[in-house]
Amino acid sequence: MTDVGEVRCRAHQKRTLWFFVGLGAVGAALAVARIAYRGGLPDLWTFLGTLIALVGMLCLHAVTVRVDADAYGVRIRTVLRRRSLPWSDIADLRVRLKYATTPRVQETRRVSLLLRDGREQLLPLPHSWSPDDPDFDGTLAALRALHSRYGAPESNHVPVISARTVGRGWAGSLSLCVLLLAAAAVTAVFVPHTASQEREWRSAAPCTAETPAAERGECLSTQPAVIARTEVRQPKQSSWLYFSDSRPLRRLGVSREAAQEFQPGDKVQLTLWRGQVREVAGSGHVWREHIPGAGDLAVIAAGFALAAGYPAVQALLRLRWRRLPDDDILPSALPFAGALVGTALWLLPLCYLHPTTLFTSRTAISWAAAGALASSGLFVGAWRATRVRRPTDSGTPEKSEETGQEEVFLAARFLEHTDYNPYGFGTHIVLGGGGPPAVTPHPGPDRFAAKPIPTERLTLRDLRRPRGSDGDTVPRSWHIAELDDAGTLVRLAAAPADLTRILRELGLTLPSSRVTSPPR
Repeated sequence: MTDVGEVRCRAHQKRTLWFFVGLGAVGAALAVARIAYRGGLPDLWTFLGTLIALVGMLCLHAVTVRVDADAYGVRIRTVLRRRSLPWSDIADLRVRLKYATTPRVQETRRVSLLLRDGREQLLPLPHSWSPDDPDFDGTLAALRALHSRYGAPESNHVPVISARTVGRGWAGSLSLCVLLLAAAAVTAVFVPHTASQEREWRSAAPCTAETPAAERGECLSTQPAVIARTEVRQPKQSSWLYFSDSRPLRRLGVSREAAQEFQPGDKVQLTLWRGQVREVAGSGHVWREHIPGAGDLAVIAAGFALAAGYPAVQALLRLRWRRLPDDDILPSALPFAGALVGTALWLLPLCYLHPTTLFTSRTAISWAAAGALASSGLFVGAWRATRVRRPTDSGTPEKSEETGQEEVFLAARFLEHTDYNPYGFGTHIVLGGGGPPAVTPHPGPDRFAAKPIPTERLTLRDLRRPRGSDGDTVPRSWHIAELDDAGTLVRLAAAPADLTRILRELGLTLPSSRVTSPPR
């Protein structure tokens, strides 16, 4: 950042990046030389040179990227592309929040530009890997100052878009739903064939001398064998039985318990069906291969279909509340997850017991009808539980007589560090009991470590639903009261009914025209 009227973002640690760019050039030269020397046949050095060259290309992109902002707008330059966006085309500046899975979970933040035509442009810089990054916050503040001076921002705060907000998008959830449904369909296709194979295995009879050679694969044939050695492996890996003289086969994959029971030198009898060993019988132990039944595959297919329901519900919730501001927190999809679990309780046993007669058996049809009726009730309840509630003002500053008689501890949090909430220590607010409202770090039953709230300094600015900028510690169902504490903005978060009660005890009201409410 050079001055007040201009913002410049460049990559850090340029010397290190340029070093890797040069190393990538060496790797590319090495790969080309090895291919030319060996006549186009790749080897280990070729793959190593190619890998180093790819790393060098990534570093070249990182070292050449730059973002500039001035009175005209925002200019983005990369190694392959340049783009300029005037402030008149930019509707708002946002923060994209993601969580990177590393040895520890890290919060990454990037700035995105919301354009007037509804599209979004993600800026390559600035990029922060920490929730407390002064450089990122300073650059973002400077960009918003330029936008406010030379453009027309749509919002008066910084919208933060995360996985919990409306503006995250539903394409990813819908794609996952389609993949799971495809897996369910592919699994269900094999159910009839598996059911037929299961019936044939159960009805297979031992081969006789009169059985034609062409039909011996359909009957049960036996062969003697001697175990040469066993190989016991980890529980999740196949253990092995090795046979003497590799007859009738060299080795056979069995369970860990079977490999432990059989000993080298044991004489066993092998049962073959359709050219495969299905049973190994010894003097003290018998191993039988597990043949998947139609019920098992039907349960797997139903499990895939139920699993597809959760991302489908997430996409549905985003479509249902698409008219909310993009940084508003969506209701949790957990009520629908409970409905899916309730559906699984009757659907999975039904699929296991009636894999091929779901639509022909009267018992299965009655079972499915009763289960569908119960699931309908669960889903209706989940639909009602995921409604977006309107923030409402208490409307009256009088204290309730009930609260004044005894102490009541309500779960509520001030999100800012204040003298009555030092370092965000408060988890509850105590009301009544003859004392003033106070912040406590515990749910009671006494006022130990309580900090009185200076009600004379507070005025109510707004009531709203939680946003992405409020953090992940605020439950989705809570509401936020924005308070003015002697010129400083403080946010109070609590459940809707508890928040109304707290504001009433604090003597704070807000005109109904100022209440933030979601569209219906």
